[in-house]
Amino acid sequence: MALTLQDKLVVAISSRALFDFEAENRLFEGSDDRAYMALQMQRLDVPAEGGVALALVRKLLAFNAAGEHRVEVVILSRNDPTSGMRVFRSARHHGLALERGVFTRGRTPFAYLKALGAHLFLSTNEGDVRSALEAGYPAARVYPESARSAGSHPDEVRIAFDGDAVLFSDEAEQVFQRHGLDAFQHHEHIRADTPLPPGPFKPLLEALHKLRSDSGCTMRIRTALVTARSAPAHERAIRTLMAWNIEVDEAMFLGGLEKGPFLREFEPDFFFDDQTRHCESAAQVSPTGHVVPSGPE
Repeated sequence: MALTLQDKLVVAISSRALFDFEAENRLFEGSDDRAYMALQMQRLDVPAEGGVALALVRKLLAFNAAGEHRVEVVILSRNDPTSGMRVFRSARHHGLALERGVFTRGRTPFAYLKALGAHLFLSTNEGDVRSALEAGYPAARVYPESARSAGSHPDEVRIAFDGDAVLFSDEAEQVFQRHGLDAFQHHEHIRADTPLPPGPFKPLLEALHKLRSDSGCTMRIRTALVTARSAPAHERAIRTLMAWNIEVDEAMFLGGLEKGPFLREFEPDFFFDDQTRHCESAAQVSPTGHVVPSGPE
């Protein structure tokens, strides 16, 4: 039987999301790629420092315990194959059991998400993220300047999600954008019993829900919904999750309050939001990914 990743949680990640290649990237953007390649070769034996998503990847790979392979993390990078050697060496230095990678030397790699069956794509390249989202894959632009995960919950993966346009579709958000808060609240109140259409990150939440149901692993998963919704619009969000038969551990209905202080208390390994203002607030306290909208925010 051919090897398949079908029954695993698959995370595709760019090298800059996993490691701190910001200095090298500045050379790449200011020169030709051969100067960048030469620098990477010079630093081949110098492990890169951990990037924003390193803690998340380390915790996810911890699910591959006791002979079980539950999670696959694949490097999906615009790096060239030569520079890819340093990526894998850095992974080995940080104790990450990574085996697979796709390196496209400047070309967009998002097309390989289909072959991988990816449940998540993390990249610092906004165009690649936008293309992935438009193709139907959960994807987010990592903020390289995000605060790193504190590591205070070593046996627990903590992931926080915005609601509208992330876990749920942007149907209700469009009402808010066009007609204001009162119209939004009325729209959601009269549709409280009607589940919201799924948003781009529902497949990831489903995969996490399946992973957390595996009682054979000591690692745990804790999820949170962190949304600008407030009562009475909260009810439709909760009922939607109930209709999907998916649970979240915490729900924060903030009614427009800044999300950063609440995320500081939850201490997520990653937070996903579609609004840049919320991402900028969150990035001060936790690893953050921007779910890039298809049009103007």
